[in-house]
Amino acid sequence: MSSTLDFPPPPHLPDAGSRRTINRLKRARGQLTALIAAFESGADCRNVVTQLSAVRGALDRAGFELISAAMRECLTEPADAPTAVGVQPGLVVQKPTLAEVRTLFLRLT
Repeated sequence: MSSTLDFPPPPHLPDAGSRRTINRLKRARGQLTALIAAFESGADCRNVVTQLSAVRGALDRAGFELISAAMRECLTEPADAPTAVGVQPGLVVQKPTLAEVRTLFLRLT
């Protein structure tokens, strides 16, 4: 099993799941920017920890969304299908195995 997996890039027009994941990651980016600013300005540690918790939650939810999509793909696509659905033309991405998806899921918990 490889240590990294290549998730397919979102198609040109992302589906609803990809949009949700992208929005979660953008939300986390905004929260992280606010967290850094708060920390640099010497904000109260309770506020900093609260913002840190929000960033972590947003990243966790984005990770679970990615794992959920990979699990759906592994369970619904034929085992002999070598490429991921929605991949850009000419780009071949090896689908993660169910064992790899399980390992990724456990990293998030």
